[in-house]
Amino acid sequence: MSSISSIRPLKLVAVSGAPNAPSKTEALLNTILAELQQHIHVEVEYVKLSQIGHLLNGAARRDLLAPEVQVALNQIEAADALIVASPVYRASYTGLFKHLFDYIDQFALVDKPVLLAATGGSDRHALVIDHQFRPLFSFFQSNTLPIGVFATDKDFENYQVVNRLLIERIQLAVTRAVPQFLFASSLNLDTAPADEAEIKLKQLIATQPHHVFLTHVQNLALTAHTG
Repeated sequence: MSSISSIRPLKLVAVSGAPNAPSKTEALLNTILAELQQHIHVEVEYVKLSQIGHLLNGAARRDLLAPEVQVALNQIEAADALIVASPVYRASYTGLFKHLFDYIDQFALVDKPVLLAATGGSDRHALVIDHQFRPLFSFFQSNTLPIGVFATDKDFENYQVVNRLLIERIQLAVTRAVPQFLFASSLNLDTAPADEAEIKLKQLIATQPHHVFLTHVQNLALTAHTG
């Protein structure tokens, strides 16, 4: 297994737009996170609409929302990066998912990397990531990552991902996300690097994120060849 250590753990928030639990959407999020944690150090916080959705009561102002929702909004805005996922309802993400992001500050997510994921009943909804998710996060000026992950009902058994092609898609999405996530964590470094190696890594990430990506891919290929 190849691993690249970030300067400090990445503060990642995983947002699930699924209104119920258990759900295939949350299962997909967990699979993506498990793959990501094979490569970089991550501090994960979850925002689950299955837990707080009933508290989104149409408040006209953010300060009128329930404390649990305000905590979730603060977590999203303070994150280094996001992984967001929603089931497809009527050809888009759930209304609760959109309602949550209606309260996010317009400039809180600028340049933050966002990995997009969705679940749907069939492949007919596969373009929802590009047609619905990307425009929403483009409004926030976020950095939506190039590879999204879409899954259908047949990809799961007992709320576990079982489709090998989907697993490979997740691995590809994570591989492409790693450099951006490393870059995001290095931008928000609060303390001085501990040693010269960390200083060099920070400089490399800041100036040559594409080189970090290539190195990571080469390490993965080497591991696969020697494993």
